[in-house]
Amino acid sequence: MSATYTFDVFSSLDGFGSASADWSGYWGKQGPELLDHRLALYGEEQRMVFGANTYRMFARMLAESDEDAEVRDPWVSRMRNLPATVVATTLEEPLDWPDATVASGDAVDVVGRLKEESAVPLRSHGSLAMNRALMAAGLVDLVQVSVFPVITGQTGECPVFEGAADFDLELVEQRTLDGHIQELTYRPALR
Repeated sequence: MSATYTFDVFSSLDGFGSASADWSGYWGKQGPELLDHRLALYGEEQRMVFGANTYRMFARMLAESDEDAEVRDPWVSRMRNLPATVVATTLEEPLDWPDATVASGDAVDVVGRLKEESAVPLRSHGSLAMNRALMAAGLVDLVQVSVFPVITGQTGECPVFEGAADFDLELVEQRTLDGHIQELTYRPALR
């Protein structure tokens, strides 16, 4: 049986994964319900999968932050302590991540093997280019998008689905967090 792979991503309403200027990582919209829910999601047994760029970004942000920074929210600390596979051809072990290994090669091949071998679900937060390729290869079982109530038309960066293939999406779960953040979980089907 194949492990479930979830592509987990934050997005503005207009589809950006982040923004420049004075926006924070949550666009300043996080609340206790979102943070508690994220901690519960990452409290489950699972293996994280990151691309090299996302791993570098997380490692740099954590190294440069103090204990009170939002990048140190409890769910992020929990995510950092989960077993992780970093798909990269430009990194070597040891990584600055407690239980991470480097898997060199094409992400489609690496994740295809992980799905067959893993006894626990797989989850990736971010890693946009890698996850678009995995979606196109039919390896993403669930797309979980947390939509924050902002439009970042002038300052938006990292379009979440830029260049992605076309997909039909079956909504399998939805919830509203803190009265204004939508978490939408879809099962994608390549069109």
